[in-house]
Amino acid sequence: MNTRTVAFYTLGCKLNFSETSALGRQFEEQGFAKVAFEQGADIYVINTCSVTDHADRKCRKVVQQALKHNPEAYVTIVGCYAQLKPQEIAEIPGVHAVLGAAEKFRLAEILAETAYRKPEAGQPGQVFASPISEAVEFHDAHSFGDRTRTFMKVQDGCDYSCSFCTIPLARGKSRSGSVQSVVERVQKLAATGVKEIVLTGVNLGDFGIQGEERQRLETFTDLVNALDQVEGIQRFRISSCEPNLLTDDILRTVAQSKRFMPHFHIPLQSGSNKILGLMRRRYRRELYADRVALIKELMPHASIGVDVIVGFPGETDADFLETYQFLNELPVSYLHVFPYSERENTLAPTLPGRVQDRVRHERTTQLRSLSEKKKRFFYEQHVGLETEVLFEDDLGPDGRIEGYTPNYIRVAAKYDPLLVGELKKLRLAAVNSAGLMEVEESELPVFHH
Repeated sequence: MNTRTVAFYTLGCKLNFSETSALGRQFEEQGFAKVAFEQGADIYVINTCSVTDHADRKCRKVVQQALKHNPEAYVTIVGCYAQLKPQEIAEIPGVHAVLGAAEKFRLAEILAETAYRKPEAGQPGQVFASPISEAVEFHDAHSFGDRTRTFMKVQDGCDYSCSFCTIPLARGKSRSGSVQSVVERVQKLAATGVKEIVLTGVNLGDFGIQGEERQRLETFTDLVNALDQVEGIQRFRISSCEPNLLTDDILRTVAQSKRFMPHFHIPLQSGSNKILGLMRRRYRRELYADRVALIKELMPHASIGVDVIVGFPGETDADFLETYQFLNELPVSYLHVFPYSERENTLAPTLPGRVQDRVRHERTTQLRSLSEKKKRFFYEQHVGLETEVLFEDDLGPDGRIEGYTPNYIRVAAKYDPLLVGELKKLRLAAVNSAGLMEVEESELPVFHH
Protein backbone atom coordinates (compact mmCIF):
# COMPACT_ATOMS: atom_id res chain seq x y z
CA MET A 1 0.00 0.00 0.00
CA ASN A 2 1.41 3.36 -1.01
CA THR A 3 1.85 5.98 1.71
CA ARG A 4 -0.45 8.94 1.12
CA THR A 5 1.30 12.29 0.72
CA VAL A 6 0.56 15.83 1.86
CA ALA A 7 2.14 19.14 0.79
CA PHE A 8 1.81 22.61 2.28
CA TYR A 9 2.03 26.17 1.02
CA THR A 10 2.17 29.10 3.46
CA LEU A 11 1.32 32.71 2.69
CA GLY A 12 1.96 35.48 5.19
CA CYS A 13 3.62 35.76 8.56
CA LYS A 14 6.01 33.72 10.71
CA LEU A 15 3.02 32.76 12.87
CA ASN A 16 1.48 31.05 9.83
CA PHE A 17 4.74 29.18 9.22
CA SER A 18 4.76 27.86 12.78
CA GLU A 19 1.12 26.75 12.42
CA THR A 20 1.72 25.06 9.06
CA SER A 21 4.52 23.10 10.69
CA ALA A 22 2.18 21.98 13.50
CA LEU A 23 -0.46 20.90 10.95
CA GLY A 24 2.20 18.92 9.09
CA ARG A 25 2.98 16.95 12.24
CA GLN A 26 -0.75 16.07 12.60
CA PHE A 27 -0.76 14.52 9.14
CA GLU A 28 2.48 12.65 9.81
CA GLU A 29 0.90 11.17 12.96
CA GLN A 30 -1.89 9.87 10.71
CA GLY A 31 0.67 8.11 8.53
CA PHE A 32 1.03 10.68 5.74
CA ALA A 33 4.40 11.52 4.20
CA LYS A 34 5.12 15.23 3.85
CA VAL A 35 6.46 16.04 0.37
CA ALA A 36 7.58 19.13 -1.55
CA PHE A 37 4.81 21.17 -3.20
CA GLU A 38 5.97 20.36 -6.72
CA GLN A 39 6.01 16.61 -6.12
CA GLY A 40 2.28 16.23 -6.77
CA ALA A 41 0.85 15.38 -3.34
CA ASP A 42 -2.45 13.58 -2.65
CA ILE A 43 -3.52 16.39 -0.32
CA TYR A 44 -2.60 20.07 -0.57
CA VAL A 45 -3.03 22.46 2.37
CA ILE A 46 -2.76 26.17 1.61
CA ASN A 47 -2.40 28.40 4.69
CA THR A 48 -3.57 31.90 3.75
CA CYS A 49 -3.06 35.45 4.99
CA SER A 50 -5.36 38.47 4.91
CA VAL A 51 -2.93 41.21 5.87
CA THR A 52 -1.30 41.85 2.51
CA ASP A 53 -3.09 42.70 -0.69
CA HIS A 54 -4.47 40.32 -3.31
CA ALA A 55 -5.16 37.40 -0.92
CA ASP A 56 -7.77 36.14 -3.37
CA ARG A 57 -5.49 36.20 -6.39
CA LYS A 58 -2.61 34.53 -4.54
CA CYS A 59 -4.90 31.80 -3.23
CA ARG A 60 -6.28 31.05 -6.74
CA LYS A 61 -2.80 30.90 -8.19
CA VAL A 62 -1.50 28.42 -5.60
CA VAL A 63 -4.61 26.23 -6.10
CA GLN A 64 -4.00 26.20 -9.89
CA GLN A 65 -0.35 25.24 -9.38
CA ALA A 66 -1.24 22.45 -6.93
CA LEU A 67 -3.68 20.93 -9.44
CA LYS A 68 -1.06 21.22 -12.18
CA HIS A 69 1.25 19.01 -10.10
CA ASN A 70 -1.57 16.54 -9.38
CA PRO A 71 -4.97 17.08 -11.06
CA GLU A 72 -6.47 14.46 -8.71
CA ALA A 73 -5.27 16.15 -5.49
CA TYR A 74 -7.60 17.13 -2.65
CA VAL A 75 -7.13 20.86 -1.95
CA THR A 76 -7.82 22.48 1.44
CA ILE A 77 -7.60 26.14 2.44
CA VAL A 78 -6.97 27.33 6.01
CA GLY A 79 -5.69 30.55 7.64
CA CYS A 80 -6.85 34.14 8.09
CA TYR A 81 -8.37 34.58 4.65
CA ALA A 82 -10.27 31.29 5.10
CA GLN A 83 -11.91 32.65 8.26
CA LEU A 84 -12.81 36.01 6.66
CA LYS A 85 -14.14 34.79 3.28
CA PRO A 86 -14.91 31.03 3.53
CA GLN A 87 -17.81 30.99 1.03
CA GLU A 88 -15.87 33.03 -1.52
CA ILE A 89 -12.88 30.66 -1.29
CA ALA A 90 -15.13 27.58 -1.54
CA GLU A 91 -16.22 28.87 -4.99
CA ILE A 92 -12.63 28.87 -6.32
CA PRO A 93 -12.42 26.04 -8.89
CA GLY A 94 -10.45 23.13 -7.46
CA VAL A 95 -10.96 23.96 -3.76
CA HIS A 96 -12.47 20.98 -1.92
CA ALA A 97 -12.55 22.16 1.71
CA VAL A 98 -12.20 25.44 3.64
CA LEU A 99 -11.54 25.50 7.41
CA GLY A 100 -11.95 28.48 9.72
CA ALA A 101 -9.85 29.55 12.71
CA ALA A 102 -11.65 27.36 15.26
CA GLU A 103 -11.45 24.30 12.99
CA LYS A 104 -7.98 24.50 11.48
CA PHE A 105 -6.22 22.68 14.32
CA ARG A 106 -8.51 19.68 13.76
CA LEU A 107 -7.65 19.69 10.07
CA ALA A 108 -6.33 16.13 9.71
CA GLU A 109 -9.20 14.77 11.84
CA ILE A 110 -11.97 16.70 9.99
CA LEU A 111 -10.65 15.67 6.57
CA ALA A 112 -10.40 12.03 7.68
CA GLU A 113 -14.06 12.19 8.86
CA THR A 114 -15.14 13.41 5.41
CA ALA A 115 -13.07 10.58 3.86
CA TYR A 116 -11.64 13.25 1.53
CA ARG A 117 -14.85 13.25 -0.47
CA LYS A 118 -14.80 15.86 -3.19
CA PRO A 119 -17.88 17.95 -4.04
CA GLU A 120 -19.80 17.13 -7.24
CA ALA A 121 -18.47 18.81 -10.39
CA GLY A 122 -19.41 22.48 -10.44
CA GLN A 123 -20.30 22.52 -6.72
CA PRO A 124 -18.39 24.67 -4.19
CA GLY A 125 -16.00 23.12 -1.69
CA GLN A 126 -17.15 22.13 1.80
CA VAL A 127 -16.91 24.88 4.43
CA PHE A 128 -16.07 24.16 8.06
CA ALA A 129 -16.03 27.61 9.69
CA SER A 130 -17.66 28.75 12.91
CA PRO A 131 -18.02 32.41 13.91
CA ILE A 132 -14.72 33.86 15.11
CA SER A 133 -16.12 34.14 18.65
CA GLU A 134 -15.72 30.34 18.85
CA ALA A 135 -11.96 30.48 18.28
CA VAL A 136 -11.18 30.55 22.01
CA GLU A 137 -8.61 27.79 22.54
CA PHE A 138 -4.91 28.43 22.35
CA HIS A 139 -3.08 25.90 20.14
CA ASP A 140 0.67 25.42 20.42
CA ALA A 141 2.67 25.63 17.23
CA HIS A 142 6.29 25.89 16.19
CA SER A 143 8.17 25.55 12.94
CA PHE A 144 10.57 22.68 12.73
CA GLY A 145 13.03 21.31 10.24
CA ASP A 146 15.17 24.40 9.86
CA ARG A 147 17.46 23.11 12.57
CA THR A 148 19.13 26.38 13.52
CA ARG A 149 16.07 28.54 14.11
CA THR A 150 12.51 27.81 15.18
CA PHE A 151 9.50 30.12 15.19
CA MET A 152 7.42 29.41 18.28
CA LYS A 153 3.87 30.68 18.67
CA VAL A 154 3.21 31.66 22.27
CA GLN A 155 0.18 33.97 21.80
CA ASP A 156 -2.75 34.23 19.36
CA GLY A 157 -5.52 36.73 18.58
CA CYS A 158 -5.82 40.41 19.46
CA ASP A 159 -8.08 42.55 21.66
CA TYR A 160 -7.06 45.81 19.98
CA SER A 161 -9.27 47.39 17.33
CA CYS A 162 -6.91 49.29 15.04
CA SER A 163 -9.00 50.86 12.30
CA PHE A 164 -7.04 49.25 9.41
CA CYS A 165 -6.77 45.67 10.67
CA THR A 166 -8.80 42.48 10.14
CA ILE A 167 -6.70 40.27 12.43
CA PRO A 168 -9.20 40.26 15.34
CA LEU A 169 -11.87 39.16 12.81
CA ALA A 170 -9.58 36.45 11.41
CA ARG A 171 -7.95 35.15 14.61
CA GLY A 172 -10.25 36.11 17.46
CA LYS A 173 -9.47 37.48 20.90
CA SER A 174 -6.07 37.48 22.61
CA ARG A 175 -5.16 34.20 24.30
CA SER A 176 -2.08 32.18 25.21
CA GLY A 177 -0.82 29.13 27.04
CA SER A 178 0.93 29.31 30.40
CA VAL A 179 4.56 30.25 31.02
CA GLN A 180 5.08 26.68 32.27
CA SER A 181 3.73 25.15 29.04
CA VAL A 182 6.03 27.37 26.93
CA VAL A 183 9.05 26.47 29.09
CA GLU A 184 8.29 22.75 28.61
CA ARG A 185 8.02 23.16 24.84
CA VAL A 186 11.31 25.07 24.79
CA GLN A 187 13.05 22.33 26.81
CA LYS A 188 11.85 19.69 24.32
CA LEU A 189 13.15 21.76 21.40
CA ALA A 190 16.49 22.29 23.17
CA ALA A 191 16.86 18.50 23.31
CA THR A 192 16.57 18.32 19.50
CA GLY A 193 19.50 20.68 18.95
CA VAL A 194 17.62 23.87 18.06
CA LYS A 195 19.94 26.84 18.67
CA GLU A 196 17.56 29.80 18.30
CA ILE A 197 13.88 30.34 19.07
CA VAL A 198 11.91 33.31 17.76
CA LEU A 199 8.86 34.01 19.94
CA THR A 200 5.86 34.89 17.77
CA GLY A 201 2.26 35.93 18.29
CA VAL A 202 -0.35 38.30 16.91
CA ASN A 203 0.06 40.72 19.81
CA LEU A 204 3.01 39.12 21.58
CA GLY A 205 3.31 41.66 24.39
CA ASP A 206 -0.27 40.82 25.42
CA PHE A 207 0.82 37.29 26.44
CA GLY A 208 -0.86 35.87 29.54
CA ILE A 209 -4.64 35.78 28.94
CA GLN A 210 -5.65 32.18 29.62
CA GLY A 211 -8.58 29.79 30.04
CA GLU A 212 -12.25 30.05 29.12
CA GLU A 213 -12.68 32.99 31.50
CA ARG A 214 -9.92 34.80 29.56
CA GLN A 215 -8.21 36.03 32.71
CA ARG A 216 -4.79 37.64 32.67
CA LEU A 217 -2.85 35.17 34.79
CA GLU A 218 0.68 36.05 33.66
CA THR A 219 2.53 38.68 31.64
CA PHE A 220 5.01 38.76 28.79
CA THR A 221 7.62 39.94 31.32
CA ASP A 222 7.03 36.69 33.29
CA LEU A 223 7.61 34.69 30.11
CA VAL A 224 10.82 36.52 29.20
CA ASN A 225 12.19 36.07 32.74
CA ALA A 226 11.34 32.35 32.78
CA LEU A 227 12.82 31.62 29.34
CA ASP A 228 16.00 33.47 30.29
CA GLN A 229 16.63 30.66 32.83
CA VAL A 230 16.13 27.75 30.38
CA GLU A 231 19.35 25.87 29.62
CA GLY A 232 20.14 24.56 26.16
CA ILE A 233 18.81 27.30 23.88
CA GLN A 234 21.51 29.78 22.92
CA ARG A 235 19.35 32.49 21.46
CA PHE A 236 15.84 33.88 21.89
CA ARG A 237 14.38 36.66 19.77
CA ILE A 238 11.20 38.64 20.34
CA SER A 239 9.55 38.82 16.91
CA SER A 240 7.43 41.97 17.26
CA CYS A 241 6.03 43.87 20.22
CA GLU A 242 3.67 46.85 20.44
CA PRO A 243 5.52 49.89 21.84
CA ASN A 244 2.98 50.35 24.66
CA LEU A 245 3.60 46.76 25.82
CA LEU A 246 7.40 46.84 25.59
CA THR A 247 7.94 47.68 29.25
CA ASP A 248 11.08 48.91 31.01
CA ASP A 249 11.20 45.52 32.80
CA ILE A 250 11.32 43.60 29.51
CA LEU A 251 14.02 45.88 28.11
CA ARG A 252 16.14 45.63 31.27
CA THR A 253 15.81 41.81 31.29
CA VAL A 254 16.89 41.58 27.65
CA ALA A 255 19.78 44.01 28.28
CA GLN A 256 21.16 41.78 31.06
CA SER A 257 20.35 38.49 29.36
CA LYS A 258 22.87 36.16 27.74
CA ARG A 259 20.10 34.42 25.79
CA PHE A 260 17.75 37.18 24.61
CA MET A 261 19.20 38.95 21.58
CA PRO A 262 19.47 42.77 21.39
CA HIS A 263 17.04 42.88 18.48
CA PHE A 264 13.56 44.42 18.57
CA HIS A 265 10.83 44.83 16.00
CA ILE A 266 8.42 47.55 17.08
CA PRO A 267 5.44 48.56 14.93
CA LEU A 268 5.12 52.34 14.61
CA GLN A 269 2.68 52.57 11.63
CA SER A 270 2.88 56.41 11.53
CA GLY A 271 5.07 59.16 12.92
CA SER A 272 2.12 61.58 12.94
CA ASN A 273 0.02 61.72 16.12
CA LYS A 274 -2.98 62.76 14.04
CA ILE A 275 -2.73 59.59 11.93
CA LEU A 276 -2.00 57.38 14.97
CA GLY A 277 -5.29 58.66 16.43
CA LEU A 278 -7.19 57.84 13.21
CA MET A 279 -5.56 54.40 13.20
CA ARG A 280 -6.74 53.86 16.80
CA ARG A 281 -3.24 53.00 17.92
CA ARG A 282 -2.69 52.88 21.69
CA TYR A 283 0.32 55.21 21.93
CA ARG A 284 1.69 58.41 20.44
CA ARG A 285 5.04 59.14 18.79
CA GLU A 286 6.51 60.47 22.05
CA LEU A 287 6.13 57.05 23.71
CA TYR A 288 7.69 55.38 20.66
CA ALA A 289 10.71 57.72 20.75
CA ASP A 290 11.03 57.02 24.48
CA ARG A 291 11.13 53.21 23.91
CA VAL A 292 13.81 53.57 21.22
CA ALA A 293 15.87 55.88 23.45
CA LEU A 294 15.77 53.43 26.38
CA ILE A 295 16.77 50.50 24.13
CA LYS A 296 19.77 52.45 22.81
CA GLU A 297 20.74 53.57 26.30
CA LEU A 298 20.68 49.99 27.65
CA MET A 299 21.95 48.26 24.47
CA PRO A 300 23.80 50.70 22.16
CA HIS A 301 24.33 47.98 19.51
CA ALA A 302 20.70 46.80 19.48
CA SER A 303 18.96 46.46 16.15
CA ILE A 304 15.48 48.02 15.91
CA GLY A 305 13.09 47.25 13.06
CA VAL A 306 9.99 49.35 12.42
CA ASP A 307 6.65 48.65 10.68
CA VAL A 308 5.17 51.68 8.86
CA ILE A 309 1.96 52.11 6.86
CA VAL A 310 1.86 54.97 4.33
CA GLY A 311 -1.09 56.49 2.50
CA PHE A 312 -3.59 55.92 5.31
CA PRO A 313 -6.86 57.88 4.78
CA GLY A 314 -6.33 61.50 5.81
CA GLU A 315 -2.51 61.36 5.51
CA THR A 316 -1.51 64.66 3.91
CA ASP A 317 1.92 65.47 2.48
CA ALA A 318 2.67 67.26 5.77
CA ASP A 319 1.69 64.17 7.82
CA PHE A 320 3.90 61.97 5.67
CA LEU A 321 6.79 64.41 6.00
CA GLU A 322 6.35 64.27 9.77
CA THR A 323 6.66 60.46 9.64
CA TYR A 324 9.69 60.66 7.34
CA GLN A 325 11.52 63.15 9.56
CA PHE A 326 10.63 61.28 12.73
CA LEU A 327 12.10 58.04 11.32
CA ASN A 328 15.08 59.81 9.80
CA GLU A 329 16.09 61.14 13.22
CA LEU A 330 15.40 57.94 15.19
CA PRO A 331 18.34 55.55 15.70
CA VAL A 332 16.46 52.60 14.15
CA SER A 333 18.06 49.98 11.89
CA TYR A 334 15.55 49.09 9.15
CA LEU A 335 11.91 49.64 8.14
CA HIS A 336 9.16 47.35 6.86
CA VAL A 337 7.02 49.68 4.75
CA PHE A 338 3.48 48.85 3.62
CA PRO A 339 1.26 50.98 1.40
CA TYR A 340 -2.17 51.19 3.09
CA SER A 341 -4.71 48.82 1.55
CA GLU A 342 -8.46 48.88 2.17
CA ARG A 343 -9.95 45.98 4.13
CA GLU A 344 -13.62 45.08 4.30
CA ASN A 345 -15.29 45.34 7.72
CA THR A 346 -12.73 47.81 9.05
CA LEU A 347 -13.29 51.45 9.95
CA ALA A 348 -10.45 52.96 7.90
CA PRO A 349 -12.06 52.84 4.41
CA THR A 350 -14.99 54.95 5.73
CA LEU A 351 -12.63 57.77 6.78
CA PRO A 352 -12.37 60.89 4.59
CA GLY A 353 -9.22 61.84 2.66
CA ARG A 354 -8.48 58.77 0.53
CA VAL A 355 -4.88 58.89 -0.66
CA GLN A 356 -4.34 58.15 -4.38
CA ASP A 357 -2.62 54.85 -5.18
CA ARG A 358 0.12 56.72 -7.04
CA VAL A 359 0.89 58.78 -3.91
CA ARG A 360 0.88 55.66 -1.71
CA HIS A 361 3.40 54.10 -4.07
CA GLU A 362 5.66 57.21 -4.07
CA ARG A 363 5.66 57.40 -0.26
CA THR A 364 6.43 53.68 0.01
CA THR A 365 9.41 54.12 -2.34
CA GLN A 366 10.74 57.09 -0.31
CA LEU A 367 10.60 55.21 2.99
CA ARG A 368 12.10 52.05 1.48
CA SER A 369 15.07 54.05 0.29
CA LEU A 370 15.38 55.59 3.79
CA SER A 371 15.36 52.03 5.15
CA GLU A 372 18.26 51.04 2.88
CA LYS A 373 20.29 54.02 4.14
CA LYS A 374 19.46 53.26 7.77
CA LYS A 375 20.42 49.62 7.38
CA ARG A 376 23.72 50.35 5.66
CA PHE A 377 24.59 52.95 8.30
CA PHE A 378 23.77 50.45 11.08
CA TYR A 379 25.88 47.72 9.44
CA GLU A 380 28.83 50.06 8.83
CA GLN A 381 28.94 51.02 12.52
CA HIS A 382 29.80 47.38 13.26
CA VAL A 383 32.68 46.91 10.81
CA GLY A 384 35.80 45.80 12.68
CA LEU A 385 33.89 44.41 15.67
CA GLU A 386 34.10 40.79 16.77
CA THR A 387 30.77 39.04 17.30
CA GLU A 388 29.12 35.62 17.23
CA VAL A 389 27.42 34.52 14.02
CA LEU A 390 24.87 31.69 13.92
CA PHE A 391 25.04 30.18 10.44
CA GLU A 392 21.83 28.92 8.83
CA ASP A 393 21.49 25.87 6.63
CA ASP A 394 20.28 27.71 3.54
CA LEU A 395 22.72 29.05 0.99
CA GLY A 396 22.56 32.52 -0.48
CA PRO A 397 22.06 33.06 -4.24
CA ASP A 398 25.83 32.99 -4.81
CA GLY A 399 26.29 29.62 -3.10
CA ARG A 400 27.73 31.13 0.07
CA ILE A 401 26.50 30.43 3.57
CA GLU A 402 24.62 33.12 5.48
CA GLY A 403 23.92 33.75 9.14
CA TYR A 404 23.01 36.36 11.73
CA THR A 405 24.81 38.21 14.50
CA PRO A 406 22.98 38.64 17.86
CA ASN A 407 21.75 42.06 16.67
CA TYR A 408 20.45 40.71 13.38
CA ILE A 409 23.17 41.75 10.96
CA ARG A 410 23.06 39.35 8.03
CA VAL A 411 26.49 37.89 7.36
CA ALA A 412 27.78 36.06 4.27
CA ALA A 413 30.79 33.72 4.24
CA LYS A 414 32.41 31.08 2.05
CA TYR A 415 30.38 27.86 2.26
CA ASP A 416 31.65 25.21 4.63
CA PRO A 417 29.46 22.27 5.74
CA LEU A 418 31.02 22.49 9.21
CA LEU A 419 29.59 25.99 9.70
CA VAL A 420 25.93 24.94 9.24
CA GLY A 421 24.02 25.46 12.47
CA GLU A 422 27.15 26.57 14.33
CA LEU A 423 27.89 29.67 16.39
CA LYS A 424 31.23 31.15 15.37
CA LYS A 425 33.05 34.16 16.80
CA LEU A 426 34.17 36.25 13.82
CA ARG A 427 35.33 39.74 12.97
CA LEU A 428 33.01 41.78 10.72
CA ALA A 429 35.03 43.08 7.77
CA ALA A 430 32.93 45.10 5.31
CA VAL A 431 29.45 45.62 3.86
CA ASN A 432 29.31 44.19 0.32
CA SER A 433 27.40 45.48 -2.72
CA ALA A 434 24.43 43.21 -1.89
CA GLY A 435 24.17 44.85 1.52
CA LEU A 436 25.44 41.82 3.45
CA MET A 437 28.24 41.88 6.00
CA GLU A 438 31.46 40.11 5.01
CA VAL A 439 33.64 38.49 7.68
CA GLU A 440 37.43 38.16 7.99
CA GLU A 441 38.06 35.07 5.82
CA SER A 442 41.25 34.30 7.75
CA GLU A 443 39.14 33.47 10.83
CA LEU A 444 37.04 30.86 9.01
CA PRO A 445 37.97 27.15 9.09
CA VAL A 446 39.98 26.02 6.06
CA PHE A 447 37.80 23.80 3.90
CA HIS A 448 39.17 22.00 0.83
CA HIS A 449 36.71 20.71 -1.77
